[in-house]
Amino acid sequence: MLMVAPAENVYQFSITSIDGKKVDLSQFKGKKLLIVNTASKCGYTKQYAGLQELAEKYADKVVVIGFPANNFGGQEPGSNEEIQGFCEKNYGVTFLLAEKSSVTGDDISPLFKYLTTASNPDFTGDINWNFEKFLIDEQGNLIHRFRSKVEPMSRELISEL
Repeated sequence: MLMVAPAENVYQFSITSIDGKKVDLSQFKGKKLLIVNTASKCGYTKQYAGLQELAEKYADKVVVIGFPANNFGGQEPGSNEEIQGFCEKNYGVTFLLAEKSSVTGDDISPLFKYLTTASNPDFTGDINWNFEKFLIDEQGNLIHRFRSKVEPMSRELISEL
């Protein structure tokens, strides 16, 4: 039986972007990452605007990555192409979007399995809803986790950048 050592940080993961390109998270060493599970038909969808503002205003410090997921209330039913079009048209999103992923349940993506169990000062466990945020430090370690209601441009989040 093959034993795989648990991941030590997010730099051990690669993802597929919404347009099908492989992205190694290790390429972001030296910057913080804000990883967010997103959805296009959620009460929190307007947070896309705040995520874009944060990505632009703090581009020298942090990389924002959105992970569209249809895990909560069927609020992300579209294809990768539809999601990308929606985000660009309605919110001017230019930050990195991953392909549609699962962030909870039996088919949870390996990255989110790591993020929901990684030690951090806030809390661990399952994601409760769309737009939960995971803040990763410059060495790839989870340093803060924020529930959906925390706005991207809130003092609570910005003060950690």
